[in-house]
Amino acid sequence: MKAILTLLILTLLMLSALVSTPVFGVESIKFNKDKWDIKAKAFVLENYKGKDAVYIQQGSATLKDVEFLNGTIEFDVYLTQRQSFPGVYFRQFDEQNEESFFLRPHLSGKPDANQAAPAINGLVAWQLYFGERYSFAYDYNFNGWTHIKLVVNGDKAQVYLDHGDKPNLSWQLKHKPRAGKVSVGGSFAPMHYANFSIDPKATQLVDFAVKDINIDKDIVPSWRISDKFKETQLNDLSNLPSLINDRQWGETVKVEETNAANISWAVSRYQGEGNTVFAKVIIESERAQTKRFKFGYSDRVVVILNGQPIYRGTNRWRTRDYRYLGTVGLFDEAYLNLKKGKNTLLMAVSEDFGGWGVTGKFVDGKGVKVSH
Repeated sequence: MKAILTLLILTLLMLSALVSTPVFGVESIKFNKDKWDIKAKAFVLENYKGKDAVYIQQGSATLKDVEFLNGTIEFDVYLTQRQSFPGVYFRQFDEQNEESFFLRPHLSGKPDANQAAPAINGLVAWQLYFGERYSFAYDYNFNGWTHIKLVVNGDKAQVYLDHGDKPNLSWQLKHKPRAGKVSVGGSFAPMHYANFSIDPKATQLVDFAVKDINIDKDIVPSWRISDKFKETQLNDLSNLPSLINDRQWGETVKVEETNAANISWAVSRYQGEGNTVFAKVIIESERAQTKRFKFGYSDRVVVILNGQPIYRGTNRWRTRDYRYLGTVGLFDEAYLNLKKGKNTLLMAVSEDFGGWGVTGKFVDGKGVKVSH
């Protein structure tokens, strides 16, 4: 009898090491090495501000043996005002594709104080998916725990901060619904995380609504994307004809609600060598004429018309001022000297991080037709 009682006590102790007191009706999953795969520059498992927590520096903790599709994810994070991006990453169906929601506590109160963004073929595309559809202003608490509640159902998601009754943000997920891993963590300054839980049965969305999509009717609707090459090959433009001729042409990428085409849908930034592609359209002109063309890109571009380079520019994060995000918009322009008939417009777009995109439109599109 004594041996049975001892075994029962040991079993209960082992179970208590895996879960803590139920939080919001669902048991909280403790941060420990049995349940989590922690990959970070440094981490500490400790009791912090009254909660069993993990302190993660430059990395993430991924829940083991769990495939998440739909449901509710909840956790607490203790924020500081240092630059950081703590958040949750879910439906990680491989190492390069996932959905995410993260905070920017150093931008507390600003319109981009947080971000919903997909990772597509290795790039978290916040420079393409931005504005009121993907972020909201919020004043963060730096003297206590911040609670994050994420509800996912199909191709939709909502987030609630600090136990609010109404969602702070509703958004359309970019990947087709597919189960995958779940992680918490972030880059730059370290943060504490605690009280993590998942309820796969809690899938109800509340008053789901997103901002209207407003695609510019004059925007170039899609771009043909080449295979990758090294950006350094653009340093000597005398080699441009052979560089163009050596390319293989793949998918056509359509513009999305931010009026830009996401190149990452066609090619991965982190598979194979090179960080540059050609995005191509054919412009058929009724006559020889000069047309003003507005365009956007991320991060750098060389514009080539009929084999001749006519523009080189940079739109990288913080290149135009210290708060500049490098988002993709119609911020640059050039005059295209078109010949009668078919003209080939190439945008050699190079990417570092934040979203690989291209867009463009004619100020006056009369007398021209765009195709591939």
